[in-house]
Amino acid sequence: MLSVEELQSLFDENAIFISKSTQKEDVIKEISDKLLKMGFVKEKFLENVLAREKDYPTGIDLSVVDPELPNIAIPHTEAEFVNVRKVIPVHLDNEIEFNNMIAPDQKMKVKFLFMILNDDPEGQSNILAQIMNLVTTTSPNDLKTFFKSTDTGAIYNFLSKKFN
Repeated sequence: MLSVEELQSLFDENAIFISKSTQKEDVIKEISDKLLKMGFVKEKFLENVLAREKDYPTGIDLSVVDPELPNIAIPHTEAEFVNVRKVIPVHLDNEIEFNNMIAPDQKMKVKFLFMILNDDPEGQSNILAQIMNLVTTTSPNDLKTFFKSTDTGAIYNFLSKKFN
């Protein structure tokens, strides 16, 4: 389990993005390029996150929590391609097709990404568990407001409060 300090350090005010991309590969490249410039990821990050997404899809159906919630995806790759431990929230202006984590052949429209960067090979599941805890313990109305937000400051403040 992550400590309070570790949870709070998962987010960076300068690493919250709004994307106008319309394709999965485009949004992952867009965010990957930004993260590379910030020094958060290594050169091979992009190709490895795309390969991992193809083999192990990360789309998550939130209709089981509330039918009005958008689906999310949690793209990530192995620790060797990452320099930090962060969660990168990405609001998608357009729904983007991802494959379902539970039923990989099933496609789904996604409206928000939590891109996991984890330089600790043992810690990936802890961060994933924290994100799933967020979506299952936060009220559906608060989540609807959060997922609609295009204000990076508001996204950061919401997540900072939830991960403390």
